[in-house]
Amino acid sequence: MHITTQLDLDVIAIERDDQLSLLVELTAPTPEPAAERSPRTLVVVLDRSGSMAGERLNGAKAALTALVDRLDPADRFGLVTFDDEVRVEIPAEPMTDKNAAKHRIAGVHPGNMTNLSAGYLRGLQEAQRAKTPAGGAVLLISDGHANAGITDAEQLGGVAANANQGSVTTSTLGFGLGYDETLMRAIAAGGTGSELFAEHADDAMVAIAGEIDGLLAQSTQAASVFIRMAPACKQLLVVNDMPTVVAADGVLVELGSFYAGETRRLVVTFDVPGVHTLGLAEIAKLDFSWVELPALVQHSVTVPVHVNVLPGDQAAGRVPDATVRTELAYLQTQRAKRAAAEFMSGGNAPAALGELRRARAMASRMMQAAPAMMRGEISEDIATIDLLSTEVAGGRMRRAAKVASADTTQKSRRRGSVNRSS
Repeated sequence: MHITTQLDLDVIAIERDDQLSLLVELTAPTPEPAAERSPRTLVVVLDRSGSMAGERLNGAKAALTALVDRLDPADRFGLVTFDDEVRVEIPAEPMTDKNAAKHRIAGVHPGNMTNLSAGYLRGLQEAQRAKTPAGGAVLLISDGHANAGITDAEQLGGVAANANQGSVTTSTLGFGLGYDETLMRAIAAGGTGSELFAEHADDAMVAIAGEIDGLLAQSTQAASVFIRMAPACKQLLVVNDMPTVVAADGVLVELGSFYAGETRRLVVTFDVPGVHTLGLAEIAKLDFSWVELPALVQHSVTVPVHVNVLPGDQAAGRVPDATVRTELAYLQTQRAKRAAAEFMSGGNAPAALGELRRARAMASRMMQAAPAMMRGEISEDIATIDLLSTEVAGGRMRRAAKVASADTTQKSRRRGSVNRSS
């Protein structure tokens, strides 16, 4: 893992309160071409309730059939379906008989209600049972609101987080416009996976294929960073929307799995009260940990973060780093979009439009000072904000809520450039 850090301000004035923003960039290793890929474990948990009948279920089945063709015989694949009952259609096992797996997929038919929690819990059990040393993954696909079993988003997010501690990640795919994006977002967040949205069957096939590309191209798993505050630091905030655990002396951030060559950005702000000594002052230590694939080697590295403390007159001429400040503003824009998505989910159009206007204003200001290399993604984000505003103003809040939720998750949790190769 290649790690770089950059503060927005490399100097502060002595005995003066300040706030610093830190940009962390992490790039996952790319295995040698000759390196043998370690076997993967994937369990798909598929909603087969009555609302999935027709195009949705047929599209999901077609995508799963194509998925089976992509797996190596040593990869382990399982399929759990649910309506008001749970069925293990394919026990998680090596794909030595792909024709049998396809036959079982073809035999899945729609049923009744949506006991999402029962299906998800059974899928986690299969993934835990069949996971390889590289861990396991669950992909939960549903088009409706959970109306039986556990339906609380926070509780199911906690279930996903516990499974993630046992090396099983969870991604979610919301199908159509009737599913509960709050619930699916919570599960994906706890499981450090993707939150995907597919309005139509073709979209679902593309999303499932992309998720499999990512699984097969992983080069790093169980990545995390513990941000440990030094005495000079008063408090910190992780600006990205990522799973975090607060401790007495810092914050643990779960980064999850990386694709080969993937780069991600993390932004942290630090409140630094007046430092009373000139010279270098340590404000934090970053303790990184990850498992490199396919060798399954555990790595740990500590990166200290220092700032130079100068007399007030010498610090007065400091110039903030444009890249760090732009990244901070970009993530703050995502926070406004997240708030808008929550208002959309709650049916509050005026509040949602207010947050979208705030997000657009921030993005427009950001564009003026942004480095050239970042202007393209800012422009794309402004276009997304405008689209969401049009959808909300036109009364299409259910669609807007799902687009906003999935878009914000991707842009806040997986910040950076992605190079996927299977």
